[in-house]
Amino acid sequence: MGLTSGEVEDESDSFEVRLPPQPSSVAEARHQIRDLLVRSGRNDLSETAVLLVSEVVTNALLHAGTDIDLAGSVGPDGLRVAVRDGSMHLPSRRRYATTAGTGRGLLMLEAMVDDWGITQHSDGKTVWFRLAHADGSDGSTSPRTRSRRGNGTASDSVPVQLHNMPLLLHAAWQEHAEGLLREYLLANLDTDNGSGDPIQMHADATDAIAVLEEHVPHTQVAMAPDELMDDATEPGVSAARLDVPVPLESVPHFETLDRAIEAALDLSREGMVLTPPTQPEVQLFRRWLCRQVLGQAAGGAPEPWAVPSSDQAFLELPPDWDPGTVTDSAEALVAADHSSRILALSGAALELLGYDDPAGLVGTRIVSIIPERYRQAHVAGFTMYLLVGRRPLLGRPVVVPALRRDGSEVMVELLVRDKAAGPGQSVLVARLRAME
Repeated sequence: MGLTSGEVEDESDSFEVRLPPQPSSVAEARHQIRDLLVRSGRNDLSETAVLLVSEVVTNALLHAGTDIDLAGSVGPDGLRVAVRDGSMHLPSRRRYATTAGTGRGLLMLEAMVDDWGITQHSDGKTVWFRLAHADGSDGSTSPRTRSRRGNGTASDSVPVQLHNMPLLLHAAWQEHAEGLLREYLLANLDTDNGSGDPIQMHADATDAIAVLEEHVPHTQVAMAPDELMDDATEPGVSAARLDVPVPLESVPHFETLDRAIEAALDLSREGMVLTPPTQPEVQLFRRWLCRQVLGQAAGGAPEPWAVPSSDQAFLELPPDWDPGTVTDSAEALVAADHSSRILALSGAALELLGYDDPAGLVGTRIVSIIPERYRQAHVAGFTMYLLVGRRPLLGRPVVVPALRRDGSEVMVELLVRDKAAGPGQSVLVARLRAME
């Protein structure tokens, strides 16, 4: 466009402006669109157009971290808006739970506009949309145009192999990671903590996530808020090998991703962001992903993902919770905390699972009593429970297999309830009933 940062080229029915990668650019974009529509006598489009341009410019700000070229024009076909940034990654639909706090921008664009598309350039991309009527309908019966992607040229890349890739765990991790990163960015916009530009850090970290998003296939298991993933068993939720070409300029972004998530988790543990901390397996998965890219880029050999063995650790029981409500029960009860670690078991539960001493299970993670083929689904499902309140198992009986100490399985009717354990704390208590 030939503009310098902050410069506006303005005509009565069109404008072009270059915006810096700063939060204030979203407000400036809204202002430019609103003024254009007022000048052009199309104020009827203002509410919808301002909402859409906010979403597209915010995405460019967060995911590119570069200058943003914004252009708008009004003609016989309505309003046309183009947003150009310096990121080569194309937007894609997110398959997130309906309760997720992010991931709906592309769906919103598709639902509200008359036409839209994406044009790739050698140094970035342009996302554009056309709005003829406030409801996004031009009255025709022909289908609206969807994404039109140009033929970009691939840059030099590092071939990375991901062996035994857990697809379901990746989907849950990605939603959790993007929620953490967005909140971490917002928490650091107005602070100077010496860690560098938070917008650039966010853009680099989300670039690493986008590289994976483009090459990691999605499972057929829907991450719906209230559906049991009863078909989410191995080997159908893992890929034996994935080949991911990582652009050379994106390789260091995986180190940034690892560092940014660790910093965001620190804030989460301190209660400074809404996205909760997650399970050890999810954190280990992220470290494994980043290590594979960085290690293979340095000439190392691929290492397959392996579910970490269950570890025991010191337990700190909620101060207002009485474990005797579980240990003294005649029913087969198992209590766990929100890191999915077993807190207490009743004698009947120990007998059902083939244990003589509760020390064999207390302190271990729930995966200790889940058959291996279901463990990825458990970790992914528990992550979604913590993140967005996804709770298909809570309050309703389901029949599932439980793993006994000797390696055999027993079918049980499982009923899980979330029990209050003091201010802001709760314990998950599961009742197990052996099926005849």
